[in-house]
Amino acid sequence: MKFISWNIDSLNAALTSDSNRALLTQATLENIIAHDPDVIAIQETKLPSKGPTKKHIEILSEKFPDYEFVWNSSVEPARKGYAGTIFLYKNHLNPTVTYPIIGAPSTMDLEGRLITLEFDDFYLTQTYTPNAGSGLSRLEERQKWDEKYADYLVSLDQEKPVIATGDFNVAHKEIDLANPESNRMSAGFTDEERQGFTNLLAKGFTDTFRHLHGDVTGVYTWWAQRAKTSKINNSGWRIDYWLVSDHLADKVIKSEMIDSGTRQDHTPLLFEIDL
Repeated sequence: MKFISWNIDSLNAALTSDSNRALLTQATLENIIAHDPDVIAIQETKLPSKGPTKKHIEILSEKFPDYEFVWNSSVEPARKGYAGTIFLYKNHLNPTVTYPIIGAPSTMDLEGRLITLEFDDFYLTQTYTPNAGSGLSRLEERQKWDEKYADYLVSLDQEKPVIATGDFNVAHKEIDLANPESNRMSAGFTDEERQGFTNLLAKGFTDTFRHLHGDVTGVYTWWAQRAKTSKINNSGWRIDYWLVSDHLADKVIKSEMIDSGTRQDHTPLLFEIDL
């Protein structure tokens, strides 16, 4: 099976805007469509609390005629138009869809951050992990999220194998970002967040990119928009992942990044597995 995951940073903009950035996003979306994946996982949709509008649904149905789609949006008292996830899956598939509540702190469980698809032989789940925030204001809550999320994946793994993807908002090791020394106290590279990811893997999960590619350097999934030269200079971070239950690791065929051209921010991740 072939899957693609991408933090799109506003599905609305991708579908309805004609700005230069939106055009780059749309080109990347067309690249994803050309890969013809079985399932597409999208994070940071920023859709309304009721999900896609009628116009969104019309455009999605036109662009993805062979897919069903399900979404999870941020609802009050969480911020409106914030976070959010969506799955698109080929319409011959028939997964059971759940929207997990993991007991996360604050409004995190209401921010549309998780969707899980249950298939006959495995779970496919995506996450948009909360950022630790400006000045690390949300770091303590983020640590609790990491614990609750790890427990959730373990609970799934006890039933059947797990494939987990999304924007995990952490560069795990020094080789996972271009400038580790200057980012020791930055959100996404604190000791606490890195340890949280280490703890998650230790519970029985494999980082499939590292499993296939070893300690290759200079390969990232995100480049800051605020730094105009971040992508030109490849000053990036690897914060998006495909994880699998350890006993699925040897079935993974591909785990790599899809080129998004000059567009800064996240790039999509391609994943193939022989199930």
